[in-house]
Amino acid sequence: MATKIPVTVITGFLGSGKTTLIRHLLQHNQGKRIAVLVNEFGELGIDGELLRSCQICPEDADSEVNIVELTNGCLCCTVQEEFLPMMLTLLQRRDKLDYILIETSGLALPKPLVKAFRWPEIRNAATVDAVITVVDCAAVAAGTFASDPEAVEQERQADPNLEHETPLQELFEDQLACADLVVLNKTDLIDASAQAQVVELIQQELPRVVKVMPSDRGQVDPSILLGFQAAVEENLATRPSHHDTEEDHEHDDEITSTHVVLNRTFNPTVLQNQLQLLAQAQDIYRIKGFVAVSNKSMRLVLQGVGTRFEQFYDRPWQPDELQQTQLVFIGRDLKPREIEAQLVALPL
Repeated sequence: MATKIPVTVITGFLGSGKTTLIRHLLQHNQGKRIAVLVNEFGELGIDGELLRSCQICPEDADSEVNIVELTNGCLCCTVQEEFLPMMLTLLQRRDKLDYILIETSGLALPKPLVKAFRWPEIRNAATVDAVITVVDCAAVAAGTFASDPEAVEQERQADPNLEHETPLQELFEDQLACADLVVLNKTDLIDASAQAQVVELIQQELPRVVKVMPSDRGQVDPSILLGFQAAVEENLATRPSHHDTEEDHEHDDEITSTHVVLNRTFNPTVLQNQLQLLAQAQDIYRIKGFVAVSNKSMRLVLQGVGTRFEQFYDRPWQPDELQQTQLVFIGRDLKPREIEAQLVALPL
């Protein structure tokens, strides 16, 4: 029997740095033939295009097959409809692949996805090598996705009937509970004391001994991320979830995405300032996309978590490519018309 192809699941909340981690892995893949399945939240595929721009696909492979995007829903909710057919297609090419990476959406639970590897159609051909959970260290330090453990315990003792955890915090905890490795990203944004507090908080949520390693902009040696041989699908009992007793889980229905596509250029500083104002005015968790910049032959990548932003030029615009500005917004109770109107009003 042929050896099972190893699959690494990369999970983590919106903006934690999953795509950046995978880009670095692909750019330093040491000749391994890797296919990537990207699950976007929303219709406009930004992460898949970012990975495609790495230009790391093997010469004997069709690049359109090597980077696969699923945008019709969160993978953990559409496993049978979306994931299974695509996975079966990839497995038909298993003799040309060394690894498969799956980047889940920022709102996905990893455990329902891993359970799919027990299905007869998959279990004889693939195994989950590891679940890697990426954590935005600065966001956790700011209390965005996790409460003060002592304060929570005091509240629970005062009234044990209260439910203090938000759906987002439960998601954060579930992503940690399923991990074989936790990558602590964006450590450069906080000091050593705050980082130590974040590590302590994370370790309290880990049901098993799992290593927590710091990372600067997702720069982790691929040999650390690949080759765990954990066969995660065979030991899910050690990875508790808030949703273990439910047949299906439900996302926070108020979290939505919208996108803006404009055939115009922007001044990067002016645009970022306006996006920061929008993030303060609306409950926006994540902004990402590509920007056309005046008198620049390269495409600007812009990514934001809350009011924190980063920018970099990833590649030249192609001769047959329309130089558009494409931005995706993910958040709660978004007002798409207001977002577009404020961007359209910005000076060239």
